[in-house]
Amino acid sequence: MATFFGEVVVAPSRAGLDEEEEAREETPEDREIRREIEKKREVDVLWTWRSGGGAEEPLVCSKFIVAIGRNASAFLSSFILDSVCWEVVGVVKLWNEWCRTSSTTNVLPTDSFCLFYRLISDPTVLLCQCSCYVAEDQQFQWLEKVFGSMQKEGLQVTILSTCPVADYKTQESTLTLASPFLKALKTKEFQEQVCCPLLEQPNIVRDLPAAVLSYCQVWQIPAVLYQCYTDVIKLDTVTIEAFKPLLSSKVLKSLVKDASESTKILKKFLATSESHNNIYI
Repeated sequence: MATFFGEVVVAPSRAGLDEEEEAREETPEDREIRREIEKKREVDVLWTWRSGGGAEEPLVCSKFIVAIGRNASAFLSSFILDSVCWEVVGVVKLWNEWCRTSSTTNVLPTDSFCLFYRLISDPTVLLCQCSCYVAEDQQFQWLEKVFGSMQKEGLQVTILSTCPVADYKTQESTLTLASPFLKALKTKEFQEQVCCPLLEQPNIVRDLPAAVLSYCQVWQIPAVLYQCYTDVIKLDTVTIEAFKPLLSSKVLKSLVKDASESTKILKKFLATSESHNNIYI
């Protein structure tokens, strides 16, 4: 408050305070809250093939197929997965602002979940369905805890994901593009032929698909990302079937199940999703 007319009064301000000064002002209550939030946001990967006693040997894995998002996960459920040939071997528990997953393996297509499956006839083939959102500050934990459990030598990774067609950068209008469509991005070590055109510059990928591909690039793991650009965000037949060219790839062609069975499962997924959406109408 001024004591005479014309006096210049400097208002209190935090401008100019560096991080060290701000850190010194953190109260015990602030630190406790921060620790609780960090603990709550920890990513837990629970493997059923681990006994929990002593140091565990890393899982020998030759093929790791990762489906990120509901449509990519539904594609694997429809055309690859079944309860006879595959077994659940792991689950991810996490919490963030957008989703919360649990340790249950009995899930619906509309649930947020992250499950790992192993091919019974060839235990070196691992598959992951991740329909939940993994926040930016949780992605490193996810990568370290998932890939940290695997032997990286001889490993090849295939990633499936979707994103809005509006994110696709091109000289022509996205309104004229025939969506959905696939684009591929691969690491330097991936030498096989891809099943669709490569993603052009200046397009980028983001979130968990980008994190997985970057991790593989750093660790020199052969990996390819197949990104489906679509204008539909919910479970959608056309978007799911846009991944069908991948069924002829070297990794997936030996895992494809009966086509008639795939059609039945796909219809069941869409019916479940539709009934779930109607609850909120």
